[in-house]
Amino acid sequence: MGSDANTTAIQGTDDTLDDVLGSEYEHVPVPLSARRNAFSITMIWLGFPMVITAAMTGSLLVLGMGFRNALMAMVLGNVMMFAYVAALGMIGTRRGTNFALIASVVFGRRGYVLASGLLSTLLLGWYAVQVGITAALVSSTYGLNYVAMSIIAGILYIGITFVGVKGLHWIGIASVPLFVGLGLWVAVDAASTTTVSAIFDYAGRNGAASMSIGVGLTVVLALFADAGTVAADFNRWAPNPRASLISTLGAFPFGILFAMLVGGVMTAALAVPDANPFGADNMFGYLSSKQLFWLNVLACIFLYANLGSVCSHCLYNAGTGWSRILGSNMRVMTIVLGAIGIVVAAGNVWGFFIQWLSLLGIVVPPIGAVILVDQYVLRPDARADAEWRLPAFIAWAAGSACAFAVEYLMPGLSTAISAAVVAAVVYFAIARA
Repeated sequence: MGSDANTTAIQGTDDTLDDVLGSEYEHVPVPLSARRNAFSITMIWLGFPMVITAAMTGSLLVLGMGFRNALMAMVLGNVMMFAYVAALGMIGTRRGTNFALIASVVFGRRGYVLASGLLSTLLLGWYAVQVGITAALVSSTYGLNYVAMSIIAGILYIGITFVGVKGLHWIGIASVPLFVGLGLWVAVDAASTTTVSAIFDYAGRNGAASMSIGVGLTVVLALFADAGTVAADFNRWAPNPRASLISTLGAFPFGILFAMLVGGVMTAALAVPDANPFGADNMFGYLSSKQLFWLNVLACIFLYANLGSVCSHCLYNAGTGWSRILGSNMRVMTIVLGAIGIVVAAGNVWGFFIQWLSLLGIVVPPIGAVILVDQYVLRPDARADAEWRLPAFIAWAAGSACAFAVEYLMPGLSTAISAAVVAAVVYFAIARA
């Protein structure tokens, strides 16, 4: 929305906080002198998908597909996610710019607002979902007030995000070791109650799989489709392409696959009838069920650190996107959007988790597909030279329309994959025509 003429002025007014905490370069490329090392970028990415909600999703896949089919969907989906996110992240590393600035090249100087605004709003919704999950798990386990827990969690996560990319680095360092240690313990302890063959042979809820491979792939892809599409927000900080690829590899497949397997193994091993991963049948519930004081304390610390990691990442993406759209500062938008997210979380919005994934699988992948075709095949060195780029919007609409058709007419196929492929083909065809 802002012109190139005022971006330098906006950056120059990012005042005292940026002097103390460092600039977040919302409106200009990150200079090489400000880039972070490969370890820092890897910890930022690892701390994003290695979260309890990914473990819950792994449990849902195992319940719906059985362990073997769920494992196949997890592996295939994460290989696809690596290719998708790594390619988008490399654009950010090469240009040094965030998603909103890249989208202004592909969708236009004004048109980018629709793509960036949609993704930033969806990520704000994810922030609200994760705040709600934090509050629900704590309130149901310890009998505390849900609204109060939402406010406490939300304020804590706003504080992490406010620090900026440095905050994402440090919350990753705190969250990842906790998840790896407790996740391994949960998986091994749950598996010790049965046999390896029984885990692999687990057929799903009530012994009957109800979810196809295509739908399973959509669930895996849609879980981080929005955050993966704005990968440039993180990878613009990478010092070189190699660091960009390594950091993405840490997230997909290693970080998220590990989290999904923890939830999947636990669910298959315990084989609880009518298990509810968003209730008590998850990592946190399993740890709390041991009725050990020290383990309860550790589980509570783990929950806030772990969901604090994913929340701060989502809020950072949302704040970065909206700061560019409104010509503001990421830290200012963090406070404003974080407050909105707390209000939404207090209304129990996280209960619409599955519907959220379905929406993301339909409207988000075409955006990334169009950007990939534009920046790798058609116009790798292009600049934002138009207000609106109609071909990009036509391809985006075609991909989403195809996915809606698949959702209702061929529900066994993957809406996410269908949307991305159709958008890419349509965009390429229009450009060549």
